[in-house]
Amino acid sequence: MTRPVRLGAVSYLNVRPLVYGLEARPDLVSLRFDVPSVCAELLAEGNIDLGMVPSITYQDRPDDRIVPGVCIGSDGPVASVALFTRKPVAQVRSVALDTSSRTSVVLLKILCARRFRIDPAWVPHDPDLAGMLGRADAALLIGDPALFAEVPEGVEKIDLGAQWTDMTSLPFVWAFWSGREGAADQEVVALLRHAAETGMRHADEVADAYCRDDPARQPLAREYLRNNLMFEFTTRAIDGLETYYREAASLGVIATAERVRFF
Repeated sequence: MTRPVRLGAVSYLNVRPLVYGLEARPDLVSLRFDVPSVCAELLAEGNIDLGMVPSITYQDRPDDRIVPGVCIGSDGPVASVALFTRKPVAQVRSVALDTSSRTSVVLLKILCARRFRIDPAWVPHDPDLAGMLGRADAALLIGDPALFAEVPEGVEKIDLGAQWTDMTSLPFVWAFWSGREGAADQEVVALLRHAAETGMRHADEVADAYCRDDPARQPLAREYLRNNLMFEFTTRAIDGLETYYREAASLGVIATAERVRFF
C-alpha cells in the first residue's frame, strides 16, 4: 500500500482553513505543524513530501512544483505581517527581524529599498515586540504575534501587505504547498483544493476553534480570515509572486527569478 503524502504546514491561524478536514483522510495525507522556516527545512531534508512553505523558499528549489489554486495570500492589508516602529519610517536606522519567515524579511528589504528609501541595520531577534523595540528602532513580526500584538503607545504598525499592494497594485503570496515533481498526484491536489474551499466556507468556525483558549481573540480571528486573506491562487496572485521574485533578484537577494511551475 502506498504511504500517505506527508504534509508540513505552518503553525499559524492563516493555514487552518487550508487543512480543514484533512484528518479525515489518513489514507491520503498525514499532517504536522511548524513555523515557516522549519517547514522549508523539513522539505529540504526530505522529511515531508509537500510543505506549506514561505514563497521565497521556492527559489532555492526551482525544480519543485506548486499545488495549483491554493495559497496564503493577501490583496491589501494582511494584518499578520507588519513593521512596528517607534519612529517615522524615513528615520528608521535599525530593524529587529523575526527570522521565522525569510519571505517577510525579503519583502521588507524590497520595501525599504523601493518604497521607504532607507537602508537600516538588521538585528535578528526572537518574536518579542518589547524586546525587539528595546534593541532597534523598528521590529518585523509575522503570523499570530503580529496579528494579535498589543501595539504600545507611540508605536506605529505598518502593514507590509498593504505596502506591497499600494506599490505594485498586485496581491502578495506569502506561502503555498510545494514539493518535488511527482510528490502529489491529482487525487492529493484535488483533496488540498477541496480542503481550502471547505475551510473558507467554515472560516468563523475555524477561527473560533483556533482561539478557543482565548475567546477575546475570536472576533479579530474571524475578521482576519474573512477579510485580510485570500486563499485562491489566481492569475493576479501569480503575477504578484513573480513580481516579488524579480524584485528580490534585482536586489541580489536571490540569484535569478525562476518562473513558477505547478503540479
